Amino acid sequence: MGRIFSINFSSKKGVPKEQARKALLVKDHGIKDDAHAGTPVRQVSLLDMESVRGQIADAKAKKASVVIRPGVYAENITTEGIDLAALRIGDKLRVGKIAVLQISKIGKECHSRCAIYHQVGDCIMPRKGIFAEVLEGGEINVGDSIEKLTD
Repeated sequence: MGRIFSINFSSKKGVPKEQARKALLVKDHGIKDDAHAGTPVRQVSLLDMESVRGQIADAKAKKASVVIRPGVYAENITTEGIDLAALRIGDKLRVGKIAVLQISKIGKECHSRCAIYHQVGDCIMPRKGIFAEVLEGGEINVGDSIEKLTD
C-alpha cells in the first residue's frame, strides 16, 4: 500500500501544476478544475515520488537552476510507496476513502519536446507516467492511502 505524497493541478496545459492539500476526483472526468480533466483515457496522471527524487538528484549534480518538485512534470497525483511500474492496464486503485481509479495508459507519446522538457531538461512522464480513468469519484487528501484492488 502506498500513499498520496502530493496532489497537483492547474487551469492551463503546458505548465507545472500547483500543489494542493486536497482535490475532488470527478467520475469519468478527472480532478475538478484541472486543465487535463475530461480527456478520455488520460483523466488523471500519476507519477511516483521515487522517480521525482531521482530527477532532483540529477538536477543537483548538473547544478541546474530549475527547481524540480511534485507537479513540475504535470502529474496530478505524486505517489509514494506504491510500485506504479508493476501496474497494468485495467488494474484498479482505491485512492483515499472512496475514489477508485482504473489504469488506462502507461507512459505517453512525446512527439516533440513539451514545455516541461524545456523547463526541466527532461520529461519522465513518457517513461514513468501512469494514466487512469475515474470510476468512482470522491475527495482525496495528501497522505491518503493508495492501494491496488484485487478482483
